[in-house]
Amino acid sequence: METIIQMLNGISERFPDHVSIRNAGEVACEPSQVSYRDLSNESRQVAAGLAAHGIGKGDRVVIMSRPRIRFAAAVFGVLRLGAWVVPMDPAYTRHEVETIARHAEPKAFLAPGKLSDRIPADALRIDLDDREEPTYASLLSDQPPPDVALSPSETAFLVYTSGTTGHPKGVMLSHGNVMSDLVHGTKVIPIYPDDVLLSIAPWHHILGLVACLILPIYGGGTAIYTDEYRRIAELMPEYGVSIFVGIPKLHHAMYAKLRDKVRSSVVGRVMWQVAPRLIGHGVKKRLTGGRLRFFVSGSAPLDPKVALGFRRMGIGMMEGYGLTETSPVISLCDPFSKKPGSVGRPIPTVEVRIRDPWPDGTGELLVRGPIVMQGYYNDSAATAEAIDEDRWFHTGDLAQLDSDGEIHLKGRAKNVIILETGKSVYPEELEWEIGRIPYVEEVLVRYRDSDRAIEAVVYPNEQLLRTDGVLKQAQDVIWQEIRTRLQRVAPYKRFHNIRQLVLVDRPFPKTGTMDIKRYLFRSENG
Repeated sequence: METIIQMLNGISERFPDHVSIRNAGEVACEPSQVSYRDLSNESRQVAAGLAAHGIGKGDRVVIMSRPRIRFAAAVFGVLRLGAWVVPMDPAYTRHEVETIARHAEPKAFLAPGKLSDRIPADALRIDLDDREEPTYASLLSDQPPPDVALSPSETAFLVYTSGTTGHPKGVMLSHGNVMSDLVHGTKVIPIYPDDVLLSIAPWHHILGLVACLILPIYGGGTAIYTDEYRRIAELMPEYGVSIFVGIPKLHHAMYAKLRDKVRSSVVGRVMWQVAPRLIGHGVKKRLTGGRLRFFVSGSAPLDPKVALGFRRMGIGMMEGYGLTETSPVISLCDPFSKKPGSVGRPIPTVEVRIRDPWPDGTGELLVRGPIVMQGYYNDSAATAEAIDEDRWFHTGDLAQLDSDGEIHLKGRAKNVIILETGKSVYPEELEWEIGRIPYVEEVLVRYRDSDRAIEAVVYPNEQLLRTDGVLKQAQDVIWQEIRTRLQRVAPYKRFHNIRQLVLVDRPFPKTGTMDIKRYLFRSENG
């Protein structure tokens, strides 16, 4: 297995003039795109500049920025030195940055100057926007970087987990962990040099970093990032996007808009029933000039009807499953799978099994293979708790394995609510159902200690409620929608009193991976 840097060197030699990364909009001090040759050369300059500041093997370097060309060059520059990349969310508060910095003890931060007030004063601060000294431009050196011997077993990334317990842990991923995920994942879903991958997944998140930046580079393709949802339809044809990585809510909205438009005419309704692939052909032609290979949905469960609906039109929809601790991808489904609710089989070299299954086959999913992390940084107790003596990683996720070996997720083991009757309720299942209600922006289901009932805490979509003229009746309107939606689940999981719906006036606090911090909402008293 090669290192990430060996991979970049090899791809740059094979496709020196291919576009490796495009900026979807104007970015300070940067071109609109960069070739593989120039990306590789700039990463060498970054490495030489950091080495001149005393950065070397094993040192931690934080990159705290939105995705951009300089972010990518910095990642590869840090890795060339054998140092560890610590990706950090630029939306973090000073407190969050300091908490991680105390644990990781980074020697340098690469971030826009506007974030300097959040960075510890004793760390080297490199301004990615070239407005404050020392600047990124001044970091670039024409001197050759140190010749550092690297092996696949050495740490490449120190990625801090979501901190759902309030104490984020630093996940150590080696070059070999990440490369194994890429090599074996692309045996299931190949990536080609003419692929253009557009994503909305930020690179400080392990999904964005590996699957949306390093993956297309591994295949010799082009990576593009945007957080402007309204520009997606514009960017896809402009750049000939072949793969789009989005979130379920976005895919749900795209599908609903397409379905409603087609069904608005008699001809469209007939075509929807008898010739869906003809509709899909037209959609792909309009969206990307026919270059679209498939959509990818991640971060939350996708409505099976939406997945099957796109596939019925000949538009691939791929779901997968993974964790920061698994580099990240564990499994992938076929983009044209006819099996709803499955996140596919494990990628090659990865084993899975169910620990202590219940009568219905549900139990904790365990994973073993070369994608499993090296451990938690400076936390041997947490590492021993997560990875047993036989090297099985305990995911904390409940799942079932079907007869084909495909994984069906049921929720987080620690989130399961046990009712007085002994029956189990998975909050994620109800959140998924309620979250599909247009008037619901965010939802969290929890156990209410006072009367031993479950309740839904909802942050409503006030703009839509106002547009529809029902803002003042929000509680009643959303309650009726919940009652209707939960007819799809077993009676013991349903809500029977409007008191089980609580509306809040602000979004939920979230982790760096955009998960709700459940530990703050264990009961109605917080």
